[in-house]
Amino acid sequence: MDAIVLLKEDHKTVEALFKRFEQAGERAHVEKRRLVDTITKELVTHAYIEEEIFYPEARAKVPETSDHVLESVEEHHVVVWMLSELKDLDPADERFTAKVTVLIENVRHHVEEEEKDWFPQVRAALGRKELQELGERMAKGKADAPDDPLAIKSAKA
Repeated sequence: MDAIVLLKEDHKTVEALFKRFEQAGERAHVEKRRLVDTITKELVTHAYIEEEIFYPEARAKVPETSDHVLESVEEHHVVVWMLSELKDLDPADERFTAKVTVLIENVRHHVEEEEKDWFPQVRAALGRKELQELGERMAKGKADAPDDPLAIKSAKA
């Protein structure tokens, strides 16, 4: 699987989880907690492979994506801090659903920018073989992702 396909698959996985959260009933506290825990794992792993593997490669091989990469890292910063706040927040807390809603909006914006604005630039600049090798590195890199959102590089940025 090439790198961009892998990232888009991750995006689809998270979007499906978002929709399930949005469809959960107002009192579905146990389900919402479970979904947020799964969303956290998916987003932390995704941010990790982007920041450690994909973004550096994109900046090196496609310098015109540099501003997009920097903006994406800042978007990750916001997301990982929100995830860290949600980690210990009771789903019955009135702020829980509001915080998840803002998280979802931020991630959807981030995904749209990546997929429409700069993934096509990266795809055009890197060959098929290079994207496949990068995708393999990223798939393997998922195993190294931390559990704690604040362990991601962008949390410290």
